[in-house]
Amino acid sequence: MKRKASAVWKGDLKTGKGNISTESGTLSNAQYSFQTRFESGTGTNPEELIAAAHAGCFSMALSAGLGGLGMKPEKIETSAVVSLDNTDKGWTVTTIQLDVKAKVPGMDAAAFQKAANEAKANCPISRLLNAKITMNAVLEK
Repeated sequence: MKRKASAVWKGDLKTGKGNISTESGTLSNAQYSFQTRFESGTGTNPEELIAAAHAGCFSMALSAGLGGLGMKPEKIETSAVVSLDNTDKGWTVTTIQLDVKAKVPGMDAAAFQKAANEAKANCPISRLLNAKITMNAVLEK
């Protein structure tokens, strides 16, 4: 399986602009710039896209893990916060915080935490990233 996305950048770093597109068409010439990445401009940025990918990947991995335990989640909500910091090696994604809320009827809290930790460690996006990944996972009643 292969997925494709593309980016076009025009101009210098501070005043230039770019756009990002995905083969599926979900993103089509989505604007990004220095302002959207380091300030508060309108548009997206690579770190926001990584956060979205990680939240989606983790939610699916947790659902699969729960299914393997014979549990059927009603809902899994995941948000991811990617931190981009200027380190001695330059701008680096240093941490990702996952915040998870799930409603899983009949699920034991300890078993849920174990499944969430396994999903955090094993979802493909987690394995891709070279950053510290932290998580707060809450099983709703």
